[in-house]
Amino acid sequence: MGRQLVPDRLWELFLRVMPEAPVRPQGGGRRRADDRGVLAAIPFVATSGCTWRQLPPMFGGRRGRPAHRRFTHWTEARVWAKLHRLVLDELGARGELDWSRCAIDSVSLRAAKGGPLTGPNPTDRGKLGSKIHLITDRNGLPLSLGISGANMHDSQGLEPLVRGIPPIRSPRGPRRRRPGKLHADKGYDYDHLRRWLRERGIRHRIARKGIESSQRLGRHRWVVERTVSWLAGCRRLHRRYERKSEHFLAFVGIAAALICHRRLTN
Repeated sequence: MGRQLVPDRLWELFLRVMPEAPVRPQGGGRRRADDRGVLAAIPFVATSGCTWRQLPPMFGGRRGRPAHRRFTHWTEARVWAKLHRLVLDELGARGELDWSRCAIDSVSLRAAKGGPLTGPNPTDRGKLGSKIHLITDRNGLPLSLGISGANMHDSQGLEPLVRGIPPIRSPRGPRRRRPGKLHADKGYDYDHLRRWLRERGIRHRIARKGIESSQRLGRHRWVVERTVSWLAGCRRLHRRYERKSEHFLAFVGIAAALICHRRLTN
């Protein structure tokens, strides 16, 4: 099971970002659980949507405590963002990323337990929720991610997301972090955003309110909607179950890393 959820190539990449284990006092105590076995439990929780207490005994038993402790420790070390970037680097070096047309969008989720970065969702009768913001390349591979309260307007996420694209390796030449063109829906229809993108040499194709039909998703913008459905393949992201915003962002990063790794192995 561990090797199925964490293939050899993914494990090799993870070893490059895994922090050192904390020093334990000499003598007594339980033996430290195997890192690869514990790591396998985390994608299992992300994809199955089960709670830590519901983890099968094959992942270490003790009601999921080792996996949850290790998840917390690795989240504090920003392991998931680093892993996502490493997988993007591998894709970029192989020429698998298409920067010619990128797309931006967001999706709102109900926050079951509240916590930071939540807010009343205007599309869910004002119930408390959070929003996932993302930018994808032309193939739908997530390049930049962020979270906010559900009441934050999509347009406010554009600048942080574009700035958040890491410098990614290319088959030749310097690293790249700027899309050639950015596609967006009417939620981003603001002149100051168009101006901001132009100043950075990024062409834009933003749908205009009152001019373009809302019935059509767009010839190039549909890929980001498909990526949103890929994220929903991680059932832990059907709702936000984490009170801590950093834990919620961690599961978003895990889902993005798994999506990119799937492309890397296909």
